[in-house]
Amino acid sequence: MKILITGGAGYVGSACLRHVAAQGHEVMAYDNLVMGHRSAVDGHPLVVGDIADTELLTRTLKDFGADAVMHFAAATYVGESVENPEYHYRNNITGTLSLLNAMRAADIGRMLFSSTCATYGMTESETMTEATPQAPFSPYARTKLAVEWMIRDFAHAYGMGFTLLRYFNASGGDADGRHGEDHRPENHLIPLVLEVPLGKRDHIKVFGTDYPTPDGTCIRDYVHTRDLASAHLLAIEATGEGTAEVFNIGTGNGQSVMEIIEACEKVTGREIPREVVARRPGDPPRLVADPVKLKTQLGWEPLYTNIEDTIATAWAWHQSHPNGYPD
Repeated sequence: MKILITGGAGYVGSACLRHVAAQGHEVMAYDNLVMGHRSAVDGHPLVVGDIADTELLTRTLKDFGADAVMHFAAATYVGESVENPEYHYRNNITGTLSLLNAMRAADIGRMLFSSTCATYGMTESETMTEATPQAPFSPYARTKLAVEWMIRDFAHAYGMGFTLLRYFNASGGDADGRHGEDHRPENHLIPLVLEVPLGKRDHIKVFGTDYPTPDGTCIRDYVHTRDLASAHLLAIEATGEGTAEVFNIGTGNGQSVMEIIEACEKVTGREIPREVVARRPGDPPRLVADPVKLKTQLGWEPLYTNIEDTIATAWAWHQSHPNGYPD
């Protein structure tokens, strides 16, 4: 299968690109490199362009002879979406509209969309199934939900097949230490915590300890990028004409902010000082997946089920690449 991967130079997109290619599929990354890194593509074909450029997208899809699209390209910073919603709505929604129109022009009817557990919002559920009501709490999450509905409507009207993957907190690095997380600025918890033992900061901030959780800090489900990639591969292979599927991707286990800090201390063997500060807007107390549907319907099983093993791969990446990718 020939698969075009938008956002294919980003953290999750590139992990999926490398995994899909290793399993024998032909891949091409499409990325504007605003947040992505050329080195993350690992030598696979890369077209540098914006998803708002419908003409370039259409030409790329046709020239490549794509059979399907994996769509990762999006603005993803929750805090930024609160401060600058216009950018997120324009980039995420208008950009996806451009991609869908390019797919129609190139006669491509198979799509996998990288959505998010953030569309569930402030749910009180211990774990979230695909049927959990969606009530997104941030502009970022609302753009993701709007795109889900746009894809559904296009599929209904134009005969496309799609799978929506709502995944939880992407984490970890490649087992060989060659690839990992490199956001600029960084806003994900594990790499921020690891900046303390790396000597890049002297403490980590904890945003609120008064949430309705056992230790008062937010709980998240950390799923390794290798496991995300394997789920994406299973999903794209199962997506065909008329497919209309939704899957959660997560381990089914949650760790609090304090538990992540303690796990990072164990992995690195170093003390990590912390400072408690006020809550951030848009942070739900608990986001943990119920991955039963993905496991039973597609046969997915995560390789990384221990958070310390996941953090160890992240630590290996950050130790060998303290400044991230060279580009």
